[in-house]
Amino acid sequence: MDSKLTDSSCSGFAAALAAKQSVPGGGGAAALAGALAASLCSMAGEFTVGKKRYAEHEADVHRMLAEAERSRQRLLELVDEDAEGFAPLSRAYALPKEDPSRAAVIEEGTKRACEAPLRMMEETCRVIDLLAEMGQKGSRLLLSDVGCGAYLARGALEAASLNVYANTKSLADREFALATDARCGRMLDEYAPKAEAVGRSATDQIRKRC
Repeated sequence: MDSKLTDSSCSGFAAALAAKQSVPGGGGAAALAGALAASLCSMAGEFTVGKKRYAEHEADVHRMLAEAERSRQRLLELVDEDAEGFAPLSRAYALPKEDPSRAAVIEEGTKRACEAPLRMMEETCRVIDLLAEMGQKGSRLLLSDVGCGAYLARGALEAASLNVYANTKSLADREFALATDARCGRMLDEYAPKAEAVGRSATDQIRKRC
């Protein structure tokens, strides 16, 4: 691609997402949602460091800030990697139907298109772990932001999985497809409920203050 999707303005990215074009699509949106979740974790950490009330967690918060920044940057990279991963598949479908190599090229392109959303899921799982820890050790004043991050992360995780499943469904290599689906399923089974619990805990704590 000539330019990075993540160099767009918010309105520019949203317009590109709304346009009649293949990328960005659901995968890019999922990666961006995961990056925003990581950003909210960082925000909570930044408002926690240096506060006497949370001095016992200072070292942990600094570590979480570094890890959240790495995840944020990686998820932003995956916005573009997802678009780049779709390009070979798009070219494969453009091959003439009578081309004897077409099926094999489509199969390979479909497998490649699974890679970025799988990496999004893995990175988002890391973000969910960080949000869970930040919810315990971060400033109570930023609890709503941690909760918002958790809900965004759950959405990102599940959205990315859809992009994997949409590709594995059409694969002729069923062994690869089933193994990939199982990999997705394990992450969803562990981390979707964990993200939901972090968000629900924040909601319950905030509502009790009212």
